[in-house]
Amino acid sequence: MTATRKSAIGRLVGTVLAVGLMGAMLVAQTPAATRYDNQIQTTVTQKLASKNQFSNVKASVEEGIVTLTGTVDLYQSKLDAAKLARKTAKAQGVRDLLTVAGPNVPDAQLEQKLAKKLRYVRVGYDNTFDYFALGVRDGVVTVEGQDRTGVGRDEALFDIANMPGVKDVIDNVSVEPVSQFDDGLRLRAMRAIYGDNVLSKYAMDPARPIRIIVTNGHVTLYGSVDSSMDKTIAGLKANQLFGAFSVDNKLQVEKKTGQQGS
Repeated sequence: MTATRKSAIGRLVGTVLAVGLMGAMLVAQTPAATRYDNQIQTTVTQKLASKNQFSNVKASVEEGIVTLTGTVDLYQSKLDAAKLARKTAKAQGVRDLLTVAGPNVPDAQLEQKLAKKLRYVRVGYDNTFDYFALGVRDGVVTVEGQDRTGVGRDEALFDIANMPGVKDVIDNVSVEPVSQFDDGLRLRAMRAIYGDNVLSKYAMDPARPIRIIVTNGHVTLYGSVDSSMDKTIAGLKANQLFGAFSVDNKLQVEKKTGQQGS
C-alpha cells in the first residue's frame, strides 16, 4: 500500500471518528436540553394560569424558544403574554402566534375612538410638542408622528393596545433627537404663536393645541384651526422665529357643520 493511499485512509478514518464524536455529544446534550425545555414550559404555563386574561393561551418550548398559541381579548394582553414568557429563566426567545379575538369594531368607528383618546395624551405636560396620526384597516392600527421624549409615544401606544377592537399595531412614531437648540426653538415658537391675540384661543383647549414639531432647527406645525387666517398667522409667526431653518405649515382648517367642501 502506498504512503499516499495510507494517508488518505487515515484522513477518512479521522473524519469518521470526528463525526461520530460530534453525534455522541449531540445525543448527550439532548436530555439536558429537553429538561430545560420542560422546566421553561412548566414555568410559563404556571405564570399564564395565574392570570385570567391568559385562560385561552398555551405555551410550548423547543430548544429554549417559547411558542405562544391561542387567543386573547386585547392586543395589550398579547404583548403582556410575550413579555411574561420572555422574562422566564433560560428562555431563549418567544414566538408570539396569539390571535386577538376581541370584538370586531368597524375601522371608521375604531379610528374615531382612538383619535379622541389620543387627543388627551400628555395633557398638562408637553403635548404641544407631540403629534400623532392614525390609520385603521381591518383592525390593524398604524400610528405615525413625532414625539419629543418618547414618553408621549409610549402612552399613546399603551392606550391603543388597550382599546377593544385593535388586532395589531404598527408603530411608525419617531423620537426627536435631544437638542438644546431645538428645545429653545420650541419655546420661542410656543410663545410667539400662543402669545398672539388671535391664536391665544388655541391654548385654552389642552386637547386641541397647535402642535409644534422641531427637528434639527426645522419647524412643522400640525393640528386644526378655525380659519385660513389663523393658519396664515401661525405660519407667519413661525417664519419670524430666530434660528428656524425652515417652516412647514401643515395646519388643517376645520370645516364647520353644514359648510360645503371646495
